[in-house]
Amino acid sequence: MYDDGDGPPRAAGADDARTRAAEVRVAFEGLLQIRRLTHTGAGDPVASPAPWELGRPVRAVALALEAAGITPSAVDTATGQRVATGYRVRAAKAEPGTVTVEWLGPPGSGAAGQEESALTDCARVLDRLGWDALIYRGRARRRFLEVRPPHTGP
Repeated sequence: MYDDGDGPPRAAGADDARTRAAEVRVAFEGLLQIRRLTHTGAGDPVASPAPWELGRPVRAVALALEAAGITPSAVDTATGQRVATGYRVRAAKAEPGTVTVEWLGPPGSGAAGQEESALTDCARVLDRLGWDALIYRGRARRRFLEVRPPHTGP
């Protein structure tokens, strides 16, 4: 029940969009409830990731972004070509528990020109939910977010 941005495009009908929005809303509320039930520290119980999220950071980050109304990218399953502009969440190779968020789109979509503002929006959403999200430049000077669990300790 999450869209990491590498799956097929969602159905385009209004009923399908309403159904998907309702599913995402219920899943995200469930995630917030997990945070409330497992919170042991001081402060707002929904302001930091729960152990469930830390074990599934790609799922948790993708759900948070979609629940905030940020559009996932999509890939045509027949051709393997990207067909929609939006976020893609992947596990980071360098460090377990860390994910990268990229802003991708089909050739000619203008995704590269949108990535700074789009990733800033993604970072804002994730920061509010207690994740540490920093924008970096990678290969070909394309920006990406590195998203980590919050730093706890000295």
